[in-house]
Amino acid sequence: MEKRPDDAQMAAFEAGIKLGALYHQFTGSPLNLQNVDSLEKAIAESISVQPFVEEINVTINRDIIAEELNGEFGYCELEGKMLTVHLVVIHGDIRIRASMKYNKELDYPLMKINEIESLS
Repeated sequence: MEKRPDDAQMAAFEAGIKLGALYHQFTGSPLNLQNVDSLEKAIAESISVQPFVEEINVTINRDIIAEELNGEFGYCELEGKMLTVHLVVIHGDIRIRASMKYNKELDYPLMKINEIESLS
């Protein structure tokens, strides 16, 4: 007997795919303090057009940018430790709130599911 994933499993999968795609698509992008706003907006708009995305908020840490700027050329590259992302995905009757935020202890941009809500 074939067992199909339920809405909560599908929503969790979709949230993970969105956060993973965002991380791997945009890390390495050149940025400075003058273009950080437009990069945040571009990342959010890019992910928001994907299926099941209800809401996304992308913040890039400006303090880290200022520390990482190359003195000669005046830019750095987007790194996972700079990103804080909050994402809401809906699949069927389930809403999932997920996030990605740098974890200093793990030295890693940790992605996680924060809340699973039934809409029915």
